[in-house]
Amino acid sequence: MENKLKALKSMLHEINDLQAAANVIYWDQTTYMPPGGATAHGHQLATLGRIIQKKMRDPKLGKLLEELEPYGQSLPFESEDASLIRVAWRDHEKARRVPPDFQAQVKAHQSESYQVWAQARPKNNFAAVQPFLEKTLDFSHQYAGYFPEAAHVADPLIERADYGMTVDALRLLFSDLRDQLIPLVQKIGAQQEIDNGPLHQFFPEQEQLDFGQKVIERYGFDFKRGRQDKTLHPYMIRFSGNDVRITTRVDENRFDDALFGTLHEAGHALYELGIDPSLDRTLLAKGTSSGVHESQSRLWENQVGRSRPFWNHFYPQLQSAFPKQLGKTTEDEFYRALNKVIPSLIRVDADEITYNLHVMIRFELEIDLLEGKLAVSDLPEAWHARYESDLGLKAVDDRDGVMQDVHWYDGFIGGQFQGYTLGNIMSALFFEQALKDHPEIPSEITQGRFSTLCDWLGQHVYRHGRKFTADELVQRVTGNPLTIDPYIRYLRKKYGEIYDI
Repeated sequence: MENKLKALKSMLHEINDLQAAANVIYWDQTTYMPPGGATAHGHQLATLGRIIQKKMRDPKLGKLLEELEPYGQSLPFESEDASLIRVAWRDHEKARRVPPDFQAQVKAHQSESYQVWAQARPKNNFAAVQPFLEKTLDFSHQYAGYFPEAAHVADPLIERADYGMTVDALRLLFSDLRDQLIPLVQKIGAQQEIDNGPLHQFFPEQEQLDFGQKVIERYGFDFKRGRQDKTLHPYMIRFSGNDVRITTRVDENRFDDALFGTLHEAGHALYELGIDPSLDRTLLAKGTSSGVHESQSRLWENQVGRSRPFWNHFYPQLQSAFPKQLGKTTEDEFYRALNKVIPSLIRVDADEITYNLHVMIRFELEIDLLEGKLAVSDLPEAWHARYESDLGLKAVDDRDGVMQDVHWYDGFIGGQFQGYTLGNIMSALFFEQALKDHPEIPSEITQGRFSTLCDWLGQHVYRHGRKFTADELVQRVTGNPLTIDPYIRYLRKKYGEIYDI
């Protein structure tokens, strides 16, 4: 049995190394690649995608996993070997359905589509990306078709990111959440509007980046094991347990864009950097789901980064960095400005109360596209109509409409956005439990100390990687299944105090 386990790990190490190489190419494509390199990068990603898929669906791997399955079941569920066999079997069964040539075609298309989007968005040229988006929709249908047993065409696409989640489950969750959020939005809307003018001044780029870097170093982001670069749409990417990279973007005419993009991606990175080193180069060595990953980015961005204790510590430093802009703005005025609730056109700029409405709009548009109720050619107007009906806003162009997010232009249509709302819900759930275990965390944040929180997350969430599904992890951490209650409690308490409601 030992030799078979060794053979399994050897096969999985190869797959991991190939995926890491593909990640390096993707990172280069979105950061430093000269435009002329796009075609070659597309070919390279397609080739690697084909090879990875072949290896992941190799019958030899399946036979080995079948022989190891009884051994895995004899071990404690949470053991490393049992988890590796269980997760590898699940991934193999999924990969077995998807032909390598299809995977290569998708990778090549996504690479080209990203480059077209990157050039078309600043020009507000939806016509340029429309044919690529139509092809993406075709690929999305084709992928879903490899899983004919699915109850809904979007379910296989959703499960790629959030295992065990379905359209029906998300519709129910979103409905419950909307019922709780809308009255809160209405109550806040009836209060006096907060002035967020202090955020909308000229803040030089390098000073913004320097401040953000100081913060995430205090969080625990290790620049000897990672780095930060600029890109069009921020993301985090892992090459290994000792090389996890983040990206951000800067708007010199507003302060919060770069900082909270940096805090968000650093939250993702802390998760990846905190995975048990013994899992490196295996299928377990990454976050377990989109939702759990987003729980960490949203926790460090919002529960920590937008909190009063955080700014008790960091606001004097920020004032020193930007005395001309913030010298006359009090900490309380700044804190309230950062947490102003106001409908916005851009998801990543949205406040915590209205953010999930952006996700729900995208989710419902994805479903309409996949069900054939909406054509790609009609997507821009459908987008504008939904924003007008749900948020009372209408973008003047498609750049800040259907082209604002990169997800549909370098991925599939379906399963792209639900993780953000699942992450919001789980971030509050995990943070509430951390405070129960360590009530001193807020006072430590006031002192600029984050080790207790980071260590707690490392022990309960990070170190496990993919050993547990999102549902299993939530149950282990809290003793209860996923619920929106902690999230609603968090929002009501925080914004009740800010708006005196």
